[in-house]
Amino acid sequence: MLNAKNEIIGVNIVSTGTISSAQVYPREVMKPAIIANAVAIILAHNHPSGHTSPSSEDVSITRLIIRASKIMGITVHEHLIVSLFNDSYYSFADQGIIKNMYDKLD
Repeated sequence: MLNAKNEIIGVNIVSTGTISSAQVYPREVMKPAIIANAVAIILAHNHPSGHTSPSSEDVSITRLIIRASKIMGITVHEHLIVSLFNDSYYSFADQGIIKNMYDKLD
């Protein structure tokens, strides 16, 4: 969670998944951000396989969270998928996915 200066004001673990999935609901992501008066959030998760390519579920939940956050006036800056085995990661923002999702809402 970030303030208006993009400084970190909090971190929240939404879900601890199994070897193949994790249940994530937009309301559970947004609740701590609202309570913290966050202006923006950064989403992040890992894939136990170490592969950082987003699944269709990753894209879908990102889209849902962006839709919910826009209504609440909280910006999603990034969604990162990180590898626990090396320094690799996948950035939704670097790939233009975050901007594209926001553009489709307007």
